[in-house]
Amino acid sequence: MSAVLAGPYGHPFHPMLVTLPIGAWVSSLVFDVASRIVGDPGFLTKGSLWLISIGLLGALAAATIGFLDLMAIPTGTPAFRTGVAHMSLNLAVTVSYAVNLVWRHADYGTPDAVDIGQLALSAVSLAALSIAGYLGGRLVFRDGVRVVDEATQADAFEHPSPPDRHRRPDRSTTA
Repeated sequence: MSAVLAGPYGHPFHPMLVTLPIGAWVSSLVFDVASRIVGDPGFLTKGSLWLISIGLLGALAAATIGFLDLMAIPTGTPAFRTGVAHMSLNLAVTVSYAVNLVWRHADYGTPDAVDIGQLALSAVSLAALSIAGYLGGRLVFRDGVRVVDEATQADAFEHPSPPDRHRRPDRSTTA
């Protein structure tokens, strides 16, 4: 049942789901920096808080499906240890964004720029997220977690049979 929830063989849902929190959190940092540059930063400050919230919701969905993927890896293997490190780092990042959200909520609606401490926390969180992403990439590209076997992959690299160039086209006509 967990394999059905995690996605079909060779096309797991976890990599698709992680794009939401990654995109939201990268965008929130862009909004944070921009809020310190523009003259009227209130809309950017609000937008950043919303982006952090959206990222948290997406992270919960991605973590749920990612956990199912982790449980499919044999324990005690290097891939499992990498998976645990990936999960732990992502959970720490998610907690740091939740703390940042609570911290920012007190200032919600004020026209001020994002506090430098909040911006720094977002930057550090995003750096940690990048390391977690590296580990996730290692699981897929080096360890082949939830990737189809090589024989199945080979099908995508076969050339279709070339058309028979010596065969005459059918030119029959009906009278």
